[in-house]
Amino acid sequence: MLRGFYTAASGMLTQQRRQETLSNNLSNVTTPGYKADQGSVRSFPEMLIERMGSKSLPTSKNINLPVRSEVGPLSTGTYLQETTPDFTQGDIRNTGVSTDMALMNGNFPDENGSVFFTVRGQDGDPRYTRSGNFTVDGQGFLVSQSGAYVLDQQGNPVQTGGQEFTVSPEGVLQTEYGGTQLGISYTNDVYQLVKEGNDLFRYNDEGEGQAPVNARTAEGVTFGVKQNALEGSNVDPARTMTEMMSSYRLFETNQKVLKAYDQSMDKAVNEIGRVR
Repeated sequence: MLRGFYTAASGMLTQQRRQETLSNNLSNVTTPGYKADQGSVRSFPEMLIERMGSKSLPTSKNINLPVRSEVGPLSTGTYLQETTPDFTQGDIRNTGVSTDMALMNGNFPDENGSVFFTVRGQDGDPRYTRSGNFTVDGQGFLVSQSGAYVLDQQGNPVQTGGQEFTVSPEGVLQTEYGGTQLGISYTNDVYQLVKEGNDLFRYNDEGEGQAPVNARTAEGVTFGVKQNALEGSNVDPARTMTEMMSSYRLFETNQKVLKAYDQSMDKAVNEIGRVR
């Protein structure tokens, strides 16, 4: 009986966390370069239920030995194992703002490969982003919306000199002082990147994958950069709303199961065996 409580409660917790993930996705539907999170729901190990004493096996001394018969597996609940971003490209939309840049996927030699703008994190290490809504600070540096320096291909902050600039499809920022290659990084496995705040990703060096490299020198990698445009979020609002409704119904179902177990326990404690 108590196992039923745990199974239903774990189902409620799973759907609650799934709702939180979906709600966060929906709130970022207009965030440039946002990558939707996807939750992976897993089941706890199943238990084999057996019926005792339903059958007996006769022996030579006329003694019947009880035999167990299988009833079937019993699920012990579910849990949200992990949340991973969906790295499919969002729609490209024109903005007319010269500091806006959209990074467009080309050909990648690896199934899970992708390209990113490179910026400097607060700890000085590189971070990676698909959000290209940049701006120019008071010193003429190209920065992200959170103030992180956009890096060139040598790992230095991009300096515009406060001048007008253009960006070629190859990702070269051109001013009257010359051209600067924007830092475009390629990773052969996007799932080696860990999501941080402000639409940034960092490389997880605890894994066995390869750290992001210069996309221009990576063999077989092609990409494009479009100025005056932004890559939108890849969140599908209609699908997300449908999944939220489904998650809510599953939460509600587990809640009813929990209530039914509670009522059964109440009867077992207060009514069964009552002397009248």
